[in-house]
Amino acid sequence: MIAGYRITTEPTNANGGKCIWAFAEKGGSHYFVKQFLEPKRPRDDDSRDTPSLRIRRQLAREFEERHRTIMTRLRPDARGGGNIVLATDFFHEGSTYYKVTERIDTSSLEKPQVLEPRHKMVLLKTLGTSLKQLHDIDVVHGDLKPLNVLVQKRDDAAFHTAKLIDFDDSYISGSPPEPDDISGDSVYGAPEWRRYMQRDDGVGPEHLTCAVDVFALGLMTHLYITGELPHYAERFGSPADAVNAGEELSFSTRLSDDMLGLLRAMTARAPGRRPRMAAFLKALSDPKVCALQHRRPGTSKPAVAPATASGPKAPAPRTSRIRTNLKQGPAGRAGTGTTAPAPPPPAAAEPAAAHPAPAATEPPGPRPSRVRINLGDRGRERRTP
Repeated sequence: MIAGYRITTEPTNANGGKCIWAFAEKGGSHYFVKQFLEPKRPRDDDSRDTPSLRIRRQLAREFEERHRTIMTRLRPDARGGGNIVLATDFFHEGSTYYKVTERIDTSSLEKPQVLEPRHKMVLLKTLGTSLKQLHDIDVVHGDLKPLNVLVQKRDDAAFHTAKLIDFDDSYISGSPPEPDDISGDSVYGAPEWRRYMQRDDGVGPEHLTCAVDVFALGLMTHLYITGELPHYAERFGSPADAVNAGEELSFSTRLSDDMLGLLRAMTARAPGRRPRMAAFLKALSDPKVCALQHRRPGTSKPAVAPATASGPKAPAPRTSRIRTNLKQGPAGRAGTGTTAPAPPPPAAAEPAAAHPAPAATEPPGPRPSRVRINLGDRGRERRTP
């Protein structure tokens, strides 16, 4: 018995990270109970004031405050909350912390990629809606990965839905735990999260925002649609490491052009370039976006990333690729024999940099014409009398 909960299964650490968990029963209801292995809470009756004890008390206060803040912000009656498995109790017994959620069927669809496009769309939209609910109140899930998403279908339902679980590593946007205390999965971690974990001086707590979840969702979307993660060079330990090194992730060419553009934006290195959840949900308005295409080799179109808030870029000026070779007159280009008209000066209102001169591909100088003209009999030397 722990705080009135009767443990009904053998505690285990399977997929538990820094926790052990078990199922329990209380008042006729069934629960999932998680015991945190750290931090340990100092006893209230300990009156000592040593440096190590002060540090432990501070860590315990921060741990309690973070969990209680998330529980306060995530309300069960919020719109879309039906697919978020929220904690129902958080307490400590002695020096050990515990967290309780309602027990749900933990079976999950192992291969979402086998679903039809419309079913994939609904699945991704339910997951995106849950994340939007979090992000709207500035909460970062912090450990978004397939293990923390249960893909289920009720007997009376037509579609599969995604239930988002495990908010133990959640935090307020811009206020993550210290690198030694933060948790997550490096495979789905965002580039800025990886750099923060590595104590990169260029990344501070303020850089860990809701965009961390968007990067992970981009990888998971590729996984749910194709059955595999985007490819990256083997020398990198994770997709984020490859992106941090300036490498591009390799997405399946079977994805639709709209989905390719969406995923490239979601996995951008800069957090500010990633779309918000509202844009993600809007992009999933048509099942065709989630359909796989059987293209012939070399026919896939390059993905175009969604336009930023500043609007689409104007098309760049085009330069002519037509070469002229005139062999008349001495005053033009060397050896051309004609006087070329002077180019008109650029307009004063337009900066010269907007139309850069094309780089020379060949050294200047006389150059024979490569145009052959068939003149028929007129081109032959007349030898008849």
